Amino acid sequence: MPWRESTPMSERNEFVAFASRENTSVSALCRRFGVSRKTGYKWLRRVQEQGWQGLVDRSRRPHRSPARTASEVEALVCELRSEHPAWGGRKLHHVLRREGTAQPPAPSTITDILRRHNLLSPERRTQRDWQRFEEPRPNALWQMDFKGYFPTSQGRCHALTALDDHSRFNVCLAACPDQRAETVQAQLTHACQRYGLPERLLMDNGSPWGSDAAHPHTRLTAWLIRLGVTVVHGRPYHPQTQGKEERFHRTLGVEVLARQTSWQSLAEVQHAFDRWRDVYNLRRPHEALGQVPPASRYAPSQRTFPTSLPPIEYAPDDCVRKVQQKGLIHFRGREFLVSRAFIGEPVALRAADDGVWDVYYCHQKVGQVDLTC
Repeated sequence: MPWRESTPMSERNEFVAFASRENTSVSALCRRFGVSRKTGYKWLRRVQEQGWQGLVDRSRRPHRSPARTASEVEALVCELRSEHPAWGGRKLHHVLRREGTAQPPAPSTITDILRRHNLLSPERRTQRDWQRFEEPRPNALWQMDFKGYFPTSQGRCHALTALDDHSRFNVCLAACPDQRAETVQAQLTHACQRYGLPERLLMDNGSPWGSDAAHPHTRLTAWLIRLGVTVVHGRPYHPQTQGKEERFHRTLGVEVLARQTSWQSLAEVQHAFDRWRDVYNLRRPHEALGQVPPASRYAPSQRTFPTSLPPIEYAPDDCVRKVQQKGLIHFRGREFLVSRAFIGEPVALRAADDGVWDVYYCHQKVGQVDLTC
């Protein structure tokens, strides 16, 4: 399967975006990105002296043109719209202003320009009747899901995506050949090595993170819990629980997948994903964030991905049992089903009520034993 490869420019952009945040250790960030401190400070110095163009090849379009005529402004708007056909007047206005255009046209004026040049496509907005929620800080919660598959000449492509709930920063966008647990674990490992571990990870109840609401855990979720990540499953038949993922998938479809009718390979899809991911994270204004890009609100987690799984430790007064074949444990002379996901692993039982015991795997409650039944 094609591994997602970050381009050097993508890594530099992310490095500078994260290093610019307060209380950031540049040395730790250099280790995270696998570069020397000398190289890291060189990137920061170039941006300070030359702006973002110090990291990239100079664009043919000037960043600042105070004497630009109306026709040149229209040409600039049309060029940017051609690069991003799904962006409307507000997004184009904020990008032009942020990237140095002196007195960019108002969003309504940009909309008129697009209409005059037949670049304005009708867009239907749907009303949302659920309440939005947002975590108060980066990495408190990631949302993860697969977008529906689409064909390539070499087979199906399953787009695996993961977003930081607070910032909408995309930490994973991978073109996968299947939805197997091994595939997801490899992509999650890559993301967590770069961005650290989230506190919680929200997913639905389907494969590979669960078989259904009654059996929510798999070997994949057991691996996450072992890493210290709390696994959270959405309510069955309520896709709005992962509303940010649903919205991201819609944007991905409009801005990437709809622009090409056929794909030759997973590698071609991944290349397109990587290019667009930089735009989405670092440049594209996000309406829910006040028209700033997700990278402006994101910082990597301080919880680094371990080189080996940490040992499982429980309190001295916990009743510890090893999960046997078929996911069973023996307790007080009886057998109880926990989950096949934890076969061979120790779990802890803690008294919750008269005759009722909570079952924990590492830090997370994964079941309950009722001796009164």
